[in-house]
Amino acid sequence: MSQRFSTDILIIGGGAAGLATALQLADHARVTVLCKGDLTTGSSHWAQGGVAAVTDPADQFSDHARDTIDAGAGLCDEKIVNMVVENAPEVINQLLRWGVDFDRENNEFHLTREGGHSQRRVLHVADATGRAITEKLTAQVLDHPNIELINDRLVIDLVNLSKLGRYPSRCAGAYALNRTTGVVEVFQAQFVVLATGGASKVYLYTSNPDGSTGDGIAMAWRAGCRVANMEFNQFHPTCLYHPHAGSFLISEAVRGEGGLLRLPDGQRFMQRFDKRAELAPRDIVARAIDHEMKRLGADCVYLDISHRSNSFIETHFPNIFDRCLSLGIDMRQDPLPVVPAAHYTCGGVLIDRHGRTDLPNLFAVGEVSYSGLHGANRLASNSLLECLVFARNAANKIRSQLKASVELPIVPHWDESKVTDSDESVVIAHNWDELRRFMWDYVGIVRTNKRLQRAQHRIDLLKLEINEYYVNYRINDDLIELRNLVNVAELIVRSAMKREESRGLNFNLDYPGQEANAKDTIMFPGSMDQFDMLRPKT
Repeated sequence: MSQRFSTDILIIGGGAAGLATALQLADHARVTVLCKGDLTTGSSHWAQGGVAAVTDPADQFSDHARDTIDAGAGLCDEKIVNMVVENAPEVINQLLRWGVDFDRENNEFHLTREGGHSQRRVLHVADATGRAITEKLTAQVLDHPNIELINDRLVIDLVNLSKLGRYPSRCAGAYALNRTTGVVEVFQAQFVVLATGGASKVYLYTSNPDGSTGDGIAMAWRAGCRVANMEFNQFHPTCLYHPHAGSFLISEAVRGEGGLLRLPDGQRFMQRFDKRAELAPRDIVARAIDHEMKRLGADCVYLDISHRSNSFIETHFPNIFDRCLSLGIDMRQDPLPVVPAAHYTCGGVLIDRHGRTDLPNLFAVGEVSYSGLHGANRLASNSLLECLVFARNAANKIRSQLKASVELPIVPHWDESKVTDSDESVVIAHNWDELRRFMWDYVGIVRTNKRLQRAQHRIDLLKLEINEYYVNYRINDDLIELRNLVNVAELIVRSAMKREESRGLNFNLDYPGQEANAKDTIMFPGSMDQFDMLRPKT
């Protein structure tokens, strides 16, 4: 029989959002943090750019807000935007108290500028800001006696008490696969916080680590939460194009510091697509690159910063420089071959300003959520900022609702009495590959109604196969993640079908214009077939 664990607050995800939330709560309650792998496997660890915040007297909150809203293409919630940018200096101060040492120049923060920003306002630690932040947060978490950090747990589903009968709707924990033992464990808690990141692994080419499989979005959807704006998938314009590069990202800051995009013959092209040229928002730059690659039949375009001094490049981009050099590319002399790749999920689980979802006692923080900050496209370096601001907001709300003693209903153990081991794992591998390929081909940077219909038809077939597999066989990592990816893929496709316009990151050749009164695309539970949420029997 599986093990049962009990805690006050269960946080699912060990990136910046999860760790910051844990630290904000740990002085008041017992906190358990579940990590899918270890603390280096999440997207936060690999974030290169930095944290956008108004810290320069020449900058203003109104400028940061305007840039965010402009990038969001008319779908940002202005109240949320103002709240986030006005709280940015305080979360920067909190990071300083936690030990994050941002780069400085002449005793002032060294600020870089990225696409879509009208000012230099991005604080950074060289070109490895995410790693610097997660390392400092991890050190604080490991030193806190009230935080238990558990690695190698892949959460399967949330526990909504109403699904178990006799109880009102409320989140009371989760089921998680112990990836070491293969046993499904029960984690019960007063409150649950989703901090699982995004879903860019639904695409064949992505800058994200392997764990970005939309787990939290899919789990919340199955548990009864609304999901919003899943059609807005940000493709980072510049991932390194090299057979041995994996999913290595070339930071937005390279263009912010003067990097120029060139065609294979050396010509610049961005000025033909936007007056801001290389500093246009990511959706514009990604579509321009995609257009030129298809027009020329080219495998990639090139990002050239060789006109800057050797010392500038080595000092400002040490990690990018070293990685490229290890692949035989010297960015001091050579332009970098780059292609767009899926990078950030702008939609997610619908939350309020406190991080609350539709399911009582369930919160969501960071990329897993849709707060209204990003709208139809995320402004560069607003992602870590969102994690930190909403971590604080969610923690404040949870603290106000914590009870000294709560008797939780006993959640049943996971039932594997009627399942067997599968001898056809190749089915999962094949379905995983098929899903990511048709999402890239049909639901990528440029879409059409026909492409979306083709993708939905394949999703319908995959759901039948995956559901049969899930019901009859013992679960494993690949099956859990594939189940989540199919849920997310359908949310993306159906959301894109509902948006009959081209706006931000959703570009549909059948609807090239914009609607006058565009609204968020909200998917309601029950609006499409869902997998059974839980397999355990009471």
